[in-house]
Amino acid sequence: MTRELLNTGEDGVLRCGWVNADPDYQRYHDEEWGHPVHGDNALFEMIALEGFQSGLSWLTILKRRAAFRAAFVAFDITRVSEMDDSSIDVLAADSTIIRNRQKIAATLTNARVLNELTRSDEGALDRLVWRHAPATHARPLSVEQIITATDRSHELSGSLRAIGLKFVGPVTMHALMQAAGLINDHAAGCPRGDELEELRA
Repeated sequence: MTRELLNTGEDGVLRCGWVNADPDYQRYHDEEWGHPVHGDNALFEMIALEGFQSGLSWLTILKRRAAFRAAFVAFDITRVSEMDDSSIDVLAADSTIIRNRQKIAATLTNARVLNELTRSDEGALDRLVWRHAPATHARPLSVEQIITATDRSHELSGSLRAIGLKFVGPVTMHALMQAAGLINDHAAGCPRGDELEELRA
């Protein structure tokens, strides 16, 4: 199947080419993807879900996001950090989420690291992540310009690994930077990307 930079849905809306006809995917693209996300817990959730997405489609995660939020107590860093290792067995048996023991264990480990980082310094994760946002970013003009990692995502990955986080490789962190709005990576010509540019101006 030929990849397209942009496509027009059955609803007549022009979107980035990676968006299929699923209404949840379309809503995610239109209302969330690329909008700036701040807050330690919110970014912890995105780091966790991007980690679970590795090797899978984002739509698979999106369809299970409510279940993930229930399983990981709304991705509250403090509460997840208090989950003991017996929780891994419980979560690995939960068919409503992705039952990958390594990723589940990494989420608990990451919560413990981030709890140490943020409990006496609220906003520490937010600042750590956002300091890697580039001053400028060129939106892709062609399919060939769509990339999966950048120098900035390598740097963010390195910073998070340095404090002890897992499943935060440069490709995963590039996806985080796109989703959390550190960069506006909507394809050139995508109306949602144009709207984000106007908001940033």
